[in-house]
Amino acid sequence: MTQVRLFAAAADAAGTTAEDVTSSTLGDLLKDLTDRHGEQFSAVLDRCTVLVDGRAVTDPSESLMDAQIVDVLPPFAGG
Repeated sequence: MTQVRLFAAAADAAGTTAEDVTSSTLGDLLKDLTDRHGEQFSAVLDRCTVLVDGRAVTDPSESLMDAQIVDVLPPFAGG
């Protein structure tokens, strides 16, 4: 099982900061999250960086079979 941690706007849109998932690929995970949390979450997700065990990943075929943590990070402002 993989823990998904959601931050900032992603957490607000999903209504949670973390959940456990059993998706086999990153693409499956992102589809499952979008299906579960709706259009507002999908809009935020389009702008997010996704880290799999601390490594930025964009390939939807990336396996999550051995992944422990997936972080969904919206862009942060600051200065």
